[in-house]
Amino acid sequence: MAHHIIELIAQYGLLLVFINVLVEQAGAPVPAVPTMIVAGALAAMERLSLPGVLAVALLACLLADFAWYVAGRRFGGGVMRTLCRISLSPDSCVRQSELHFERWRGGVLLVAKFVPGLSTVAPPLVGAMGLRPAPFVLFDSLGSLMWVGMAVSLGYLFSDQIDAVLDALANAGSIALMLLGGLLAVYILGKWWQRHRLLRALRMARITVEELNGFIANGLMPAVVDVRSDGARLVDSRIIPGALLADVDSVDRIVEVVPVDAELVVYCTCPNEASAAMVAKALMSRGYTRVRPLLGGLDAWEAAGFPVERLPVAQDVVATGVV
Repeated sequence: MAHHIIELIAQYGLLLVFINVLVEQAGAPVPAVPTMIVAGALAAMERLSLPGVLAVALLACLLADFAWYVAGRRFGGGVMRTLCRISLSPDSCVRQSELHFERWRGGVLLVAKFVPGLSTVAPPLVGAMGLRPAPFVLFDSLGSLMWVGMAVSLGYLFSDQIDAVLDALANAGSIALMLLGGLLAVYILGKWWQRHRLLRALRMARITVEELNGFIANGLMPAVVDVRSDGARLVDSRIIPGALLADVDSVDRIVEVVPVDAELVVYCTCPNEASAAMVAKALMSRGYTRVRPLLGGLDAWEAAGFPVERLPVAQDVVATGVV
């Protein structure tokens, strides 16, 4: 059976490369690098066209990435939150991508495909943060070409060794296919377990938006902290009125201005309130006992009809104060 699949790759290699790369770049956990390496080896054996392999893989990257880019420009931060909800990667993927963008701007697309968890999130992120189409196409094309070129070149240069591996697979038959399928299943289960452990670690009591609004209406005046990254606030400038602006790396900023005995509510817009829960745990380790993440975050607050403010577009995001 393995022999027939190898022949199938040789016969329909360009189509298979295109589909595999397109599906992976769309966000599915189906690695495309092994397919491109095999295609590069087959090109060295003159069973596939080398320019054809490079062209179809590059086209698949650009089609998938541009679709995500357009979605990011149109729907903003909601696209990244959706990606992280369906991703096998931990819930911090949006924040990590924002940090990469803040550091490299459009140049993040040059390295995105080489960084686990960043490849699918980077195109909608740069779209949401306002990168123009022309620079996007330039950076994404160069980054995609480097990624595709590296994988195909490995197969081309080491075609003799890969040919021996393909022969071994053909001789091993169904056992080899079962082994490869098992390895893919182990990879997916490992990612799921990593996510499960993160969620278990972040379990704690939340406060609902109705409870928070009730506290404010009754004059109890809890301290409210927005713990999204600066990049997230560039994409989504909404804040709960009067909130202190911080993030998971600036807990000391909160400690400096919020008394340890204060009622403290932290919020974000990430799946499962992951960032808010991490900050809450860090504050508890500093002696805070009355700190809770906001259930549903900023989206739930606005959806309930409670007031939000907008940060000025040109404002450099810094701490502004405490309720």
